[in-house]
Amino acid sequence: MAVYVDASIWHHAGRRWCHLLADDEAELHRFTLLLGIKPSSYQGPPRTSAPHYDITAFERDRAVRMGALECGREEIVAVYRRVRVERWRPQPSCSVTPVSDAGPMNAQPAQLVACPG
Repeated sequence: MAVYVDASIWHHAGRRWCHLLADDEAELHRFTLLLGIKPSSYQGPPRTSAPHYDITAFERDRAVRMGALECGREEIVAVYRRVRVERWRPQPSCSVTPVSDAGPMNAQPAQLVACPG
């Protein structure tokens, strides 16, 4: 199992921030406890589709020294897509079908067809 960090590129509250992800959610939580990150900092379902933590640049440096793998944008996006929770993956779009084939002058209101899932 691996833990990943991206570059500290976004600024908020006077600090630079990045994302910390892992191949396994349990590994992610174990690593953050060793890193000293509070469990309340967790960002995951239902708030976001992939389990992760937002960490500061200072915490990122410590995470890398502890073994987290540094990733570029493309790499961290690939990890994000791989670990996101199934129920949050995009569903096929719903379809709309007419109630009857009466033609445009006698058209009935459309009826929604239930979405899969």
